[in-house]
Amino acid sequence: MSGPLDGITVLDMSRVLAGPWAGQLLADLGARVIKVEHPQRGDDTRGWGPPWLAEDDDLDRVAAYYLCANRGKRSLAVDIATREGQALVRRLAAGADVMLENFKVGGLAKYGLDYASLKSENPRLIGCSITGFGQDGPYAQRAGYDFMIQAMGGLMSVSGEPDGMPMKTGVAITDVMTGLYATVGVLSALHERNRTGEGRYIDVALLDVQVAALANQALNALVSGASPERHGNAHPNIVPYQAFACADGHLVLTVGNDGQFARLAELLGHPEWATDPAYATNAARVGNREKLVPQLQAILLTRGRDAWLTDLEARGIPAGPINTVSEVFADPQVEHRRMHRTLQRGELAVPQVANPLRFDGESATSEVAPPRLGQDSDAILAEMGLTADDIARLRREGVVR
Repeated sequence: MSGPLDGITVLDMSRVLAGPWAGQLLADLGARVIKVEHPQRGDDTRGWGPPWLAEDDDLDRVAAYYLCANRGKRSLAVDIATREGQALVRRLAAGADVMLENFKVGGLAKYGLDYASLKSENPRLIGCSITGFGQDGPYAQRAGYDFMIQAMGGLMSVSGEPDGMPMKTGVAITDVMTGLYATVGVLSALHERNRTGEGRYIDVALLDVQVAALANQALNALVSGASPERHGNAHPNIVPYQAFACADGHLVLTVGNDGQFARLAELLGHPEWATDPAYATNAARVGNREKLVPQLQAILLTRGRDAWLTDLEARGIPAGPINTVSEVFADPQVEHRRMHRTLQRGELAVPQVANPLRFDGESATSEVAPPRLGQDSDAILAEMGLTADDIARLRREGVVR
């Protein structure tokens, strides 16, 4: 089944997570994505293990990290430090619609593979550059990594317990969000190109994305003039909206309006809270969280987690368990939505997490497993018009793998 981007070719010259995440999403949507990798090292994340996916031998083993962001792509292993390697990439770019890259600012210019050079030969080419800090500004030449950007971009300052160390998230969320923003930019540029016939250059910076993604916390600071404090598993603007301990585990209670709170108060045996001026409105509950939350906690400790969750669901009060990642994939709803997929690469079964987008009920998840390093080099080069002798010579000379 073809996807919305059927007929679009993407040259993916990115590594690690943010760029490859965008490339995988474009592949899921039907684009032909050619991943350009170094002939010896490949994408850095191929070696970011354990855990490893079992292969025939250690030379072929690949880290789970790499598998999370490279589904649906073809791998071309080519050394862009060589003249012939550069010529091959230029030929690919001449017929491509999009180029993704996350080299340091100016890093591709020394190879003649920067966007300005490639667009001079293909005016319809859309370029998307992902860096830590953007193409300009005092930090433009710095390398940027997700953890560092979470720190510099304010996310860690609002994550963690109030009296503890600022905390990063358990997932490289800034990289993932940057990949999503990059994809939005590419799709917008493709739509515009239908009207103008011209490509665009998209500059996406991890720090910019992290600042933008502060969302309500950013506006809390800009409106109040004060930096938000850490609230651990509580919410700065809503009460009760946090994790609570039960007799045998933990749950998350997310009361989003006063009607839900009234039903909660009745369930907990305190219907009077719904009309008490100290608790009747969310603003009042935020102001009196130090009095209300300990009372809620004391009651919730009297019963088991699942018993509470059953009663909360029956009353339409949003709540859920705190699942481990393994428990997530055993959850009936997650199983029903087929979020865990398995793709075949020859005899090898490759686990994957499905794309959450669905079109007319069909999952937008590529059925092509993440490739081995250089898996598609010969086929791609042959499609470009190179002969078997040409390809063999380039392999002998170390230009391709």
